[in-house]
Amino acid sequence: MSSLVKEDLEKKLFKPLSQNLYEFIEIEFSVQDRYYLCVSVTKKEEVKIVMVKHYRIGLDEKYEVTKKWSLNDLQMIDGKEADTDNPFFDLHFKKVYSLEAYSCASKYAFARTVNKLNHAYLKKDLQIVNFDSTYINDDSIWSSNNKDCLVLMRICFYAFNLVCLSLCPLPL
Repeated sequence: MSSLVKEDLEKKLFKPLSQNLYEFIEIEFSVQDRYYLCVSVTKKEEVKIVMVKHYRIGLDEKYEVTKKWSLNDLQMIDGKEADTDNPFFDLHFKKVYSLEAYSCASKYAFARTVNKLNHAYLKKDLQIVNFDSTYINDDSIWSSNNKDCLVLMRICFYAFNLVCLSLCPLPL
């Protein structure tokens, strides 16, 4: 489903603006409407963070840009609590925007993409705080292009270790 939404977003919103959509996550912003937080790159290699409202008119899907920022203006991404599984995070521009992602995994996917694009295009000192750096940095052993699968893979690894340890006999 998300690949269809991404394809639709690219076709109807980002390609006409000559931008490449790198990542989008669903955010809880309003009870009635669906919102996405998108990260795109322009032809001039500017990284943009865009909040998009999604709505339907009849059978047609419509998208409207409600907020737009430059990655250059982003000072910090605050994941709120690195040790708990929560979807809340703050984007610090001149103003702080408190957001709730659809899931903790999508929050990490967004932070990974912003971090990766920052290193590729801006190379500025972007603060990413209150995130587990194992899941954010590309140099970690758990890094891959599967994004949300990283968290699931790490959980499975820990669960497997717990099962193995529980089956080991205790020495008397």
